[in-house]
Amino acid sequence: MTDATPTRAQRFRDIVVPAAERAGYTGHGAKARFARDTGMAESSVTRMWQGMAVPDARFYDAISQVIGVDLGTLLVEGGVLSPESLQSLSETDRSQVGSRLTPEEAAARLGIQDEVSRQLFYATIERLKRLEDEPTDDTANPGGTAAHM
Repeated sequence: MTDATPTRAQRFRDIVVPAAERAGYTGHGAKARFARDTGMAESSVTRMWQGMAVPDARFYDAISQVIGVDLGTLLVEGGVLSPESLQSLSETDRSQVGSRLTPEEAAARLGIQDEVSRQLFYATIERLKRLEDEPTDDTANPGGTAAHM
């Protein structure tokens, strides 16, 4: 009995390969050009195109750019993020944290690759942001927010 549900690597392949072909990555040398244009190793591109592996998170932005697919679409349809996670990221007001770096970009730069770890990282960021938004009354709460965590 075979499982009809595609793996995450197969879902990622199913969005990347057709888009890459539409973007001109066809014929002899297509994978080598794709590797060069995204910064990936050619062997990693081959495994991705075969549906055997999902690339390292640091390549998602480059992949989305060369294939002409919105990064959010790539991550959701590719099975990397749930639509809810993407919505949560989209609602993040970057001006509140004084940075243009998204939680996803921070996780990628920190090398957090495991999906469970990434979700925990995102949840921690959201919790910290909520704590920062809560009014503080130092006289009523002499231990501060940290004492309540």
